[in-house]
Amino acid sequence: MDILGFIKGELLEIIEFNDDSRDTLAWRFPDDDKAIKNGAQLIVRESQAAQFVYVGQYGDCFSPGKHSLVTDNIPVLTKLKGWKYGFQSPFKADVYFVTTRLFTGNKWGTANPVMMRDKDFGIVRLRAFGSFDFRITDVPVFLKEVAGTDQHFRLDEFADTMRSRIVSIFSDALASCGVPALDVASRYSELGDALLPLINPAVSSKYGIEITSFIVENVSVPPEVEAAIDKRSSMGAIGNLNDYVKFQMAESMTKGGDGGGGSPAAAAGQMAMGFGMAQEMMKSMQAQPLPLPGAATPVSTGVPELLSPEQAAQILGVSEADVIASIDAGDLKGKKIGSAYRISRAALDAFLAE
Repeated sequence: MDILGFIKGELLEIIEFNDDSRDTLAWRFPDDDKAIKNGAQLIVRESQAAQFVYVGQYGDCFSPGKHSLVTDNIPVLTKLKGWKYGFQSPFKADVYFVTTRLFTGNKWGTANPVMMRDKDFGIVRLRAFGSFDFRITDVPVFLKEVAGTDQHFRLDEFADTMRSRIVSIFSDALASCGVPALDVASRYSELGDALLPLINPAVSSKYGIEITSFIVENVSVPPEVEAAIDKRSSMGAIGNLNDYVKFQMAESMTKGGDGGGGSPAAAAGQMAMGFGMAQEMMKSMQAQPLPLPGAATPVSTGVPELLSPEQAAQILGVSEADVIASIDAGDLKGKKIGSAYRISRAALDAFLAE
């Protein structure tokens, strides 16, 4: 057997990682218990970093490029191993390749509603979800705190941890920001940008990563709050309630009298509905205060032709007893209908004209 060939087969001469996946965060080079040859070639591709670990201690970290492993290129490892005059013999060390590209479109969401105090609804519960982009910026910290000694550390192994951390920070920020629930929807991008300075210090020191983009896609309220918002929106769309009642009355009367194909009973029912609305509207108009004496009398089709002494007293600015006394004296014309007086609108206008 060729001794030189055997020795050569037991040494690593080329160390590289051909990554064809989209979810690899860290990968340990499989040395198969082989030693690294003095002068071996280390190939680090774009969006990669190669970290040497010797006996549990972090050595040199290499950026993209082709590197020859000699004493000058591995000063930290040289110091850790205690090579005083350089090394000539092979050595053992673990080499971790870490992906430093941007990982995009990672989803996050609140598993439980976030309680917050809102000026419109009081205490309200909000749910939220969105996405974020991140990259690894501190390789030793990431390997130490996240990947560990995992042979092949993938994105899905880290996703739950990242989501929990981000949701925790988001919940605290949303609960304390004071933004009304109705305004949150118009501030999605503003909210995401504002959260980055809060999230990054925490995840950078803890995991060695940086969140480059944090997107809030939706913030929703419970169904009962949505129903209250819909009712408020409907009332705003109706506008003036009196005008709306008149419109509904006209619609009912028109449909009731069109004779277009509805049964007579249905038409009568619609007419009754229209008259019922009309009566309710007249009661509402009668409840409104009448104008003061001397004021211009507004033209209104809803003013009743017969007035009670109380209504006449309001117009004249006197007591109800004075109105009745004027009727008895014949100064003000009125009729006694049943047990109460009624003054015609024309008689009251003539009295005011005098």
